[in-house]
Amino acid sequence: MEIRKIFAANLKRYRQARGLSQEELAHRAELDRTYISALERCVYAASIDVVGRIAEVLEVKPSDLLVETVE
Repeated sequence: MEIRKIFAANLKRYRQARGLSQEELAHRAELDRTYISALERCVYAASIDVVGRIAEVLEVKPSDLLVETVE
């Protein structure tokens, strides 16, 4: 699986597990809600800085967002 798809799936999974809406995550990470939506849909690729900001809000390591999981 390509890294952008892995990131998108992990982003959505961790966000939902924390009970956060896209809007709340965006607000806490100081990003736009439409950007979070685009990341989850693989429209955009996140910069390393954005990965770090999102990971901080989700209380995970940035690498957790980039590792393919088996479910």
